Amino acid sequence: MSGLGSIEEDYYESDLQGRLTFFNEAATRICGYTPQEFAEISYKDLSKDQEKIVQRFKQVYASGEPDNGFTIEVRCKDGSAVFLEISISPMRDSADQITGFRGIIRDITERVMFQKQLEYQSMHDQLTGLYNRTYFEEELRRLSKSREYPITMISGDVNGLKIINDTLGHDQGDRLLKAAAVVFRDSLRGSDVLARVGGDEFTAILLNADHKVAEKVMCRVKANVREYNQQNPDIHLSLSLGSATADSSETSFTELYKTADDRMYQDKFSPSTRARGKIVKNLLAALEKRDFVAEGHTKRLSLLCRKMGQRFKLSPRQLANLSLLAQVHDLGKVGIPDDILFKKGMLNDEEWQIMKGHVEKGYRIALSSNFLNGVAGLIFKHHEHWDGKGYPLGLRGREIPVECRVLSIADAYDAMISQRQYKASKTKEEAIEELERCSGTQFDPDLTLEFIKLINS
Repeated sequence: MSGLGSIEEDYYESDLQGRLTFFNEAATRICGYTPQEFAEISYKDLSKDQEKIVQRFKQVYASGEPDNGFTIEVRCKDGSAVFLEISISPMRDSADQITGFRGIIRDITERVMFQKQLEYQSMHDQLTGLYNRTYFEEELRRLSKSREYPITMISGDVNGLKIINDTLGHDQGDRLLKAAAVVFRDSLRGSDVLARVGGDEFTAILLNADHKVAEKVMCRVKANVREYNQQNPDIHLSLSLGSATADSSETSFTELYKTADDRMYQDKFSPSTRARGKIVKNLLAALEKRDFVAEGHTKRLSLLCRKMGQRFKLSPRQLANLSLLAQVHDLGKVGIPDDILFKKGMLNDEEWQIMKGHVEKGYRIALSSNFLNGVAGLIFKHHEHWDGKGYPLGLRGREIPVECRVLSIADAYDAMISQRQYKASKTKEEAIEELERCSGTQFDPDLTLEFIKLINS
């Protein structure tokens, strides 16, 4: 037997009662015991599942056939656990009677943990840690045989996630998704199943839960959302919710999920929700907090634009759009980094491209809001120049909407005469001189002339 003590694999021998009668040093190293300690331990004492290991040894004894390997979780001396692959072969005496067992032990902890990690990742959403759609669908298949009715589904959707991603960046969008996951999870019972089933969509499955339970859960979700927003005023979380309950297996889970989803969308587009309007309002407030908009600028700009629109007899609809445009045209700048937005010197080419992207960001925000939808195109075009050298489309002359031509003059004038941290203000005369210099290139010459008359009147 002495040659076995030096083999690399972990080798053991035991009697019929499970006491270890021989082992090499490699076997002791696995669990951190000294050879003396190991000699006093039964394999039953090491296993976390004693019944399983006892049954495997009994099976080998009864059949006389070896067991080529099974996995067992084993306790180490320090309290930690390892996963071992153990083989069992019967040992016989000269009369062919089984007198004990022997086998090989392999430490497969790393392999088992890797497999567990893969299994976890295959069933969980990496960002939020919730179950993913794969697990959700597997759970529905499992529940198809359930008797735990009534079963309720609650669908939830994060409102305005695309706006946040487009303006503040995906890091902030991910932060919102994580917050939604926590809010949802903390509102459910311990037995409920919650999954992120899409980009901004969550679904909960509640067993033995009728519509009254669903209402209580949704009320908790809304209360937790309010609490989150109070503690995190910089980024607004808004969830739309819908639920559906099946009282028996006569209602398919496909139908149940669709009903909950439909009701969630009804909540999303309900006039009382106004989720996107709140998000846009918060984005505008964020822009003001960053001190980009000078105090009173939007109010003065809106008044100047309206007066100009009236001088040119614009329609009531155009006047309304012009007034709104004056307030929200720079909304896309909420997504521009401060070091670019407030840079005192000239922007380099890369920074300039980022800065120009604010018109598209603002356009996307406006498209997502019923309130701003009508001025989305105007936001997109408000940096076009009369000579065609503006952006993003390079429109020229009267190809540019009149609202944008009015805004560009009024905005430039008010910006020049306003005091801001990153630039000195001009006098009224200096500002008029600059407008005249840019008339016919940046600005509509006829509108420029009328604007100068307006501010001198």
